Amino acid sequence: MKLNNKYLNKKPFIIAEVSANHNGKLENAKKIIKLAKTYGADAVKLQTYTPDTMTVRSNKKDFQIKRGLWKGFTLWDLYNKAQTPFEWQKELFDYAKKQNILCFSTPFDESAVDLLEKINCPFYKISSFEMNHIPLIKKIAKTGKPIIISTGTSFLNEIDVSYKALKKYGAKNITILYCVSNYPSNEEDFNLNNIKILKERYKCRIGFSDHSNDNNIAYSAALAGAEVFEKHIAMNNQKKGFDVKFSSKGKEFGKYVKAIKKSYRLLGKDFFHRNVKENENLKFKRSIYTVEDIKKGQKFNNHNIKVIRPGYGINPLYYFELMNKESPFNLRKHEPLKKNLLKKVGIKFKI
Repeated sequence: MKLNNKYLNKKPFIIAEVSANHNGKLENAKKIIKLAKTYGADAVKLQTYTPDTMTVRSNKKDFQIKRGLWKGFTLWDLYNKAQTPFEWQKELFDYAKKQNILCFSTPFDESAVDLLEKINCPFYKISSFEMNHIPLIKKIAKTGKPIIISTGTSFLNEIDVSYKALKKYGAKNITILYCVSNYPSNEEDFNLNNIKILKERYKCRIGFSDHSNDNNIAYSAALAGAEVFEKHIAMNNQKKGFDVKFSSKGKEFGKYVKAIKKSYRLLGKDFFHRNVKENENLKFKRSIYTVEDIKKGQKFNNHNIKVIRPGYGINPLYYFELMNKESPFNLRKHEPLKKNLLKKVGIKFKI
């Protein structure tokens, strides 16, 4: 897909998650989308569900939240307050397009996929808590679009099941996000070696879904091999919101993006590379120099050549091979031996 080539293969690819930080106001959602664009996100992500597609309206013990940020809510009440209504979705997709930022969503049931297909959602996210929702996985995979899937709370055997289901039902382009589903996540919650483990196990693009309040964790995730980053975003100085306590607020999101991009600059190229500026310090490296005038035909010996600093001559690994070879040139004292000399004396060039 052209979309995939242009966007999902970008390194790093940074997603701003709107989630419930709009606090039930369409205009707030638009403000957050604009902030995401302003502060360097590559894409903005919505969530697509209704409380009735998530759970049932019940006050029974199983449906009550007893700890954490959402303590005191029932599941239905939480999702009712936090939802991004279906009727907003097309308007927000259109608004993101005007802001020139890619918009996609996390559907939480099959009806949400139907809605998103109608408004041309370019690819899909599967949330950590929907990893075992095989009917949803099947529905999304059959769209043929790229899929990002989070792995919070899941062990490798569970991820295996979801990954195989995605492949079985036709998914061709899968990105797996290492995720800690703790809100907010603390430093001790993370095991960033999981990124390397996931990459080796699934041979696909691996990213990081970040619910922490420490940019250094995302910075380190990039160094561990993450290529896609998802972070909740809120408005500047926003105080209230269901997700605000683990979101980057406006300018903070800009710092988050800069931290990740800095790590990618440090990672550099995908091949072994040295900056040409290092050549300024070759004087501190050793090479082979003449220490006497040498006439053409005179043999090299340990009296007329020496391994010394600076490093502008040929590599010292040729020193013993040069012994007793006849010089093909007249050479002055304190001059570096050059590479062209090696061929003249029959020494095969190595480095």
